[in-house]
Amino acid sequence: MGTTLEQIKFSEQKQINVNGGDIYHIMKISNYKNFIFREAYFSFVEKGFIKGWKKHSKMSSNLTVPIGEVEFTFVTDDFQNYKKFIIGEKNYGILSIPPGIWFSFKGINEGKNIILNLSNFEHDTSEVEKINLEDFPLKIKL
Repeated sequence: MGTTLEQIKFSEQKQINVNGGDIYHIMKISNYKNFIFREAYFSFVEKGFIKGWKKHSKMSSNLTVPIGEVEFTFVTDDFQNYKKFIIGEKNYGILSIPPGIWFSFKGINEGKNIILNLSNFEHDTSEVEKINLEDFPLKIKL
């Protein structure tokens, strides 16, 4: 059996209020013992703009939104089922995404919506598959 949407995990993370600027916790190795870090990068998405669709064949991603708010939509490889999450400053945590799941994301807030991806695989165009929004087989209101 392939990857399922139930394998996507949301882990709430601490937001600590500190005079002069807050602290947003991301990841402790003790909570991700089997995760091997290979690359980290930021993606920016403007309000109302949708980036997607893409599916990684090898890369697992741990996504967090420290600034703004982003709606993620995940679809099974057979295009039959989907699941949505909104994360950001109001619902802060990490979405852990295994390979083999299609996803897109949309900026919700005005201003900057920033996604941090902590992945176990360095970016490689040969391991990612993409489909244009208008050509995606499952029609979902994004």
